[in-house]
Amino acid sequence: MTKQLGSAPDPAHDPGPAAARARADAVPIHDATPVTPRTGGSILVGTAGWTDRTLTAAGVFYPSGADSPEARLRYYASRFPVVEVDSPYYALPSREAAGLWVERTSPDFTFDVKANALMTGQPSEVSRLPKSLRAALPKELAQKDRIYGKDLPAELYDAVWEWFLDALAPLHASGKLGAVLLQYPKWFLPNRTNREELLDAKRRLRDYAGAIEFRNHRWLTGPTRETTLSLLEEQGLAFVMVDGPQGLESSVPPIAAVTSKRLGVLRLHGRRADTWERSNVGVAERFRYLYDRGQLEMWVPELLGVAKATESIHVIHNNCYANYATTNALELTQLLLDAVS
Repeated sequence: MTKQLGSAPDPAHDPGPAAARARADAVPIHDATPVTPRTGGSILVGTAGWTDRTLTAAGVFYPSGADSPEARLRYYASRFPVVEVDSPYYALPSREAAGLWVERTSPDFTFDVKANALMTGQPSEVSRLPKSLRAALPKELAQKDRIYGKDLPAELYDAVWEWFLDALAPLHASGKLGAVLLQYPKWFLPNRTNREELLDAKRRLRDYAGAIEFRNHRWLTGPTRETTLSLLEEQGLAFVMVDGPQGLESSVPPIAAVTSKRLGVLRLHGRRADTWERSNVGVAERFRYLYDRGQLEMWVPELLGVAKATESIHVIHNNCYANYATTNALELTQLLLDAVS
């Protein structure tokens, strides 16, 4: 499946919300149920988030009147069976919020939740820490704008993990928690220390399902690829398949593979190489890319193939500018339904 992907989006891949809406409207309406191949696990298709301001703009995706957090989530859940919650990456979640997510969705709806930055070796703003954790920081850390998990005293690092997992307890107890997504940065390289970090994450997750996304090609090139996939399989951690720009330090090849009998994950980030590693670019702009039909069709046989090796596949569209992700999610769902009908 490896091919050279484009850099800046051309009009075909950035046609604007109106054109994307027209494509979405051309997809037959179906209920928000997983695609169920004749053999293998179910395939759940959704998007990363449901509240981005470019998505909630009038006429983009939500119907008139769906202008509250509750109404938007209920409408989203009527169209898709899974969503990825990315906000905990920036600020630790709360039990209250997770409880509301449970209440506002059907019993079989699924949430994947992105781990907090401090849990995966990335920086977090001190101001975003819960008040009790912020108050417990050593003075030299409390005075900084941003900190890393490695900077924290061991008991505070433990507390971050415990806060995160405790906040997700309502989702876990209701059976609605799919995976905790651990996305590691491009400076997280394949070495003994970082492999131990993966083992530590598995231990801390307990019975929560973990999914690992790498952002450095070295984990998945040459002989290291098999070592990486074998390690994840031994630990029962789900390998996150990625569709994204190629040729960069943080690029990983679009390998179709599963390493967990419980779960497989595919995240589609768009193929916009010109913004992928650029600093000071907003999330919506970084992933501003609308896949064409052919690019989505590439994944249909791959998904049906890997679904045979696991109970469930979660396909998350992270090309989250306006309705690009929701449109592509609807289109891919229909392609999969056509393939299994």
